[in-house]
Amino acid sequence: MHTSGAGLVARVRSAAVGSTPTSSSSQRTYRYLRIGAAATVLAIFTAIGVASLSVGILPSVSAYYFSPARDAFVGSLIAASLALFALSGHGLSRALLDAAALFAPLIALVPTASDAIEVDGSGASAVDLTTSVATYLIVGAAVLAVAVALAVTDQTDAVAAGASLAVAAATLLAVAASWWLAPAWFTRWAHPVATVVFFSLIAGVAVLAALTPADPAAPWLRRAYIAIAALLLSVGIVYAVVALTGVDIDVPLVLLCEVAALALFMAFWILQTVQHWTDHDPALRA
Repeated sequence: MHTSGAGLVARVRSAAVGSTPTSSSSQRTYRYLRIGAAATVLAIFTAIGVASLSVGILPSVSAYYFSPARDAFVGSLIAASLALFALSGHGLSRALLDAAALFAPLIALVPTASDAIEVDGSGASAVDLTTSVATYLIVGAAVLAVAVALAVTDQTDAVAAGASLAVAAATLLAVAASWWLAPAWFTRWAHPVATVVFFSLIAGVAVLAALTPADPAAPWLRRAYIAIAALLLSVGIVYAVVALTGVDIDVPLVLLCEVAALALFMAFWILQTVQHWTDHDPALRA
């Protein structure tokens, strides 16, 4: 019995050592990043749902910044930003996702003053964004400095990174200038502008995912990507019109637009996970 048991253990060990892994470390990393990007939306929806039990249905997702859902809302968008940086890949998709990763923290950290009024009756002066904006600018500048250093020392493709670096510098300068020179405008408009830009960039990435010859998708996936892009742009237009006109009806249009956009963002990354699950080189190649 002892000899037989020892032989069985030896065979199991031999099989384990000689077996071929079902996935590489790179594959697993990209799988988890894509799943994680989609899961950030699930976390936001869950937090909003739970918070709504105590504060009711608020007029926008941003309004939940002033509710118990704040930590999950901010944390999820920061996590999404990091995932987008890691998934940015190559070419135009890289530039678009890098830019989107810059705007996600801005959406998280800069709510609008009207949201504070809706939730707790406080005035616009109660929204002190100094810490949030300063943190965004300082961390953003530090990341930009590291990226420039890597490009200068040939640790990354300087030509390919050029567009991303230029967009990052322009975005940080625009945020700093508008916050310094027009704080009232910034408090009112930074969040909706960042939201529209963010989801427009994701729509652009979805179009590239459908059309890029170097990264062909199945016909049904191409149709799904185009549909996601079209819906994101449509939702963005409605959101922008509502934000600009301040239309006030019984239906919370801003909330519905933001929920729809987040759901489409989640759907895109689920489809990306499906498409690239078995890729040997699972990075975005567009």
